[in-house]
Amino acid sequence: MDKKTIYELFNDVCTRNKDSIAYRYKEKDQWIDITWQEQYAQCKAVSKSLIALGLQKDDKINILSNTNIKWIQLDFGAVNIGCVNVGIYASNLAQDCAYIINHCEAKIIFVEDEGQLAKVEEVRSQLPNIQHVVTMGEFGTKHDWVITWKTFLGKGNDVADADFMTRTENIQPDDVASIVYTSGTTGVPKGAMITHQNLVFASWSASESLLIKPGFETLLFLPLAHVFARIILYVCLRNNVIMSISEGIDKVADNLKEIRPHFFASIPRIYEKVYEKITTGVQDTGGVKAKLFNWALDVGMRVSALQQAKQPIPGGLKTKNALANKLVFSKIQAALGGKIVYTISGAAPLNKKIAEFFHACGVLILEGIGMTENTSFTNVNRYDNNRFGTVGQPGPGVEQKIAADGEVLYRGKNVMKGYFKNDEATAETIDKDGWLYTGDIGEVDDDNFLRITDRKKDLIITAGGKNIAPQHVERAIRASRYISQVVSIGDKRKYLCALVTLVSDEVQPWAVEQGLKFSSWEELVVKQEIHDLIEKEINRGNQELASYETIKKFCILPQDFSIEAGELTPTLKVKRKAIIEKYKDKIEAMY
Repeated sequence: MDKKTIYELFNDVCTRNKDSIAYRYKEKDQWIDITWQEQYAQCKAVSKSLIALGLQKDDKINILSNTNIKWIQLDFGAVNIGCVNVGIYASNLAQDCAYIINHCEAKIIFVEDEGQLAKVEEVRSQLPNIQHVVTMGEFGTKHDWVITWKTFLGKGNDVADADFMTRTENIQPDDVASIVYTSGTTGVPKGAMITHQNLVFASWSASESLLIKPGFETLLFLPLAHVFARIILYVCLRNNVIMSISEGIDKVADNLKEIRPHFFASIPRIYEKVYEKITTGVQDTGGVKAKLFNWALDVGMRVSALQQAKQPIPGGLKTKNALANKLVFSKIQAALGGKIVYTISGAAPLNKKIAEFFHACGVLILEGIGMTENTSFTNVNRYDNNRFGTVGQPGPGVEQKIAADGEVLYRGKNVMKGYFKNDEATAETIDKDGWLYTGDIGEVDDDNFLRITDRKKDLIITAGGKNIAPQHVERAIRASRYISQVVSIGDKRKYLCALVTLVSDEVQPWAVEQGLKFSSWEELVVKQEIHDLIEKEINRGNQELASYETIKKFCILPQDFSIEAGELTPTLKVKRKAIIEKYKDKIEAMY
């Protein structure tokens, strides 16, 4: 914790380990190694080019891209000279990009490919502050307002080293390094200002909480626009961990086998997919293989339970587990590379059963928790001290307490500076004593392990770690003349579903026009033709949403919501929790 800024930390690591491999990335089916010395030189080149283009301290850049080596180099290149990096999800729609670009007052935007450039082209006239659009490759030359990557890097050739060093020395710990946008309950994203101190401290506290040995390697496949991936990036920097960058989410399985990492961080959805693939595969196979797997899993579960209880494992059970590992579990471990010491789960709640399943198979998942506003780290289970169903104990230097109403609060150097241009929201989130209000309801046991039991806010966090404002989704779907109310569901789930009520004065005339026969409203709403009509309407609304916000399944309810039924407030606002509880059987059926 002696380093005060990101540049100090970055420079120290690069200087001490200059010939060590820092990153690996794939190009034309070959893994390319980059040493810390090479990484420093490339990031410095980025810094100089930004200086040449006139960027001053606190000026913002946007990166509209999936995770790749250039994203990382742009990040360090910008923050090392006091600029502010603002990442944008590659899946965002053009108008969502425009909001972030304008709100953060970015001057330069970097785009990964032709598809991302097309988004900027669509909203270019709405971006008055953007001075340059830089492609992360050699494309986009048909536009006179576009600079290619090669041209961009050439801009800094005439910038003196002294000018670069002056910029690095003028950075203060409280300076903003990044603004990370997160969806609010109203659907308008809020920009959390993450400082140099936040990232330096959070990466230190997380490092102190994790088992990281010399020679450890990891694979990064999370989006760097998400602060969870960013803190993993800085933890690996601090510990000189070789970070290999995945080719994409569809290549993770292949990359794991190629890289053979010692640990990796993931969202729960990845573990769920692996779990589903294993269990459905066993069911489909049946016979002797299924019996063998079930026997091995039973043995592994018994061993896991004893390990969790810190109890000795009897000799006979130990022998059976060794056999189960050889015949069954070794194949699962090999699918993750074969060298996994542990994995990390964050960004959304992990199903306890999945953690227990993997542990029985010899793969330890350490669940943790963090949010954008606390630099994505407060708690994590330890390698030698973990409890499934909890998010572990706080990291060093992080204060944790439970408010009178059960809300989880944190205080520490990981807490953001505030929301950019939103003092009101900042005051609602961080009190005068520095406590951050998370919106989570939780309980702490005698050993300071935190268990999250509920969410105070309406904000949906999917199993994939996406933050979604339900009102934003519901507004898009409710634009239909046939739809009255929509309640979207998806917290801790892999996709969004919806409960839908209809406008009878619109639907009944449509049905008559179509020649449908019905004697009551209840009879009409269950007809396939009505389902097809509403499906078309929902698909139309889905076009206004990012892919992860779209409604995948829906259920039509026979009556509209009412105050009398306890579903609406006196001001006609939906009582979300009451509705979800009332229709929980219908919701479960959709999943």
